[in-house]
Amino acid sequence: MLKNIVVIGAGSMGNGIAHVFAQHQFSVTLTDVSATQLETAKNTIARNLARGVKKERLTEAEAAAILAGIQYTTDASTAYKNADLVIEAVSEDEALKKMIFKQLDVSCKENCILASNTSSIAIHQLAAATTRPERVIGMHFFNPVPVMPLVEIIQGDATATEVVHTIQNLTQVIGKTGVLARDVSGFVANRILLPMLNEAIGTLDQGVSDVTGIDTVMKLGMGHPMGPLELADFIGLDVCLSILEVLYTSLGEAHYKPQPLLKRLVAKGHLGKKSGRGFYDYAGEDKVALQSF
Repeated sequence: MLKNIVVIGAGSMGNGIAHVFAQHQFSVTLTDVSATQLETAKNTIARNLARGVKKERLTEAEAAAILAGIQYTTDASTAYKNADLVIEAVSEDEALKKMIFKQLDVSCKENCILASNTSSIAIHQLAAATTRPERVIGMHFFNPVPVMPLVEIIQGDATATEVVHTIQNLTQVIGKTGVLARDVSGFVANRILLPMLNEAIGTLDQGVSDVTGIDTVMKLGMGHPMGPLELADFIGLDVCLSILEVLYTSLGEAHYKPQPLLKRLVAKGHLGKKSGRGFYDYAGEDKVALQSF
């Protein structure tokens, strides 16, 4: 039975994954190379739990227990040795992920499952960095993790059926719905979503409509809860660019080629909500659609 969970990467995905597992009484270690990032993650989890208490979704005692169930460290060597499952949730950088999986292969016990939260990189490529490809699997969570009910489960070319069943059962235990996807770059979600976001950016760059117009059409006309440009800002324009580059390199289809406007914004450091500016300006209490880029 899986008990000890290690999450690598304390960004928005990593802290959300740690939160969910701790909420379901697992022993969790959240690790990152940055102590500052870990402190930010701890504060984010505490703030989200406090919001849950305020909305009477959990008690103060339950929130305290969840917080107590998470350890934070920049030195995960001991945690790796005791881990039953390690979930890598660092940035969408294949070289970095492979380096981490190579380290895990050396540090983790033989029956430990090694999972990646990658949203676009084929699992067999990461598994190739290990001597245990049968124990490597994809667990693609969605942001914000405590709220979003879906996990894409990606079976690599060599992933053992037993490991797939274990992760499918685990996904149910933590209150999520797991969908099994083939090990092809982008899986299901981003093969469909990223071309839409990319096309919305191209539509804006060509002056077909403005930011508000494009987002309003997709919300009111297509029933989307969030317009594509607002969603791109929420995901992070740098993340969108990284995923599109992986998909374009892997699949070679034109609709995955990143739009020039997306590249320009990322080069300027306009990464969306997290940087305060993307297709919207987030400086005030309410976001404001920008008119020029």
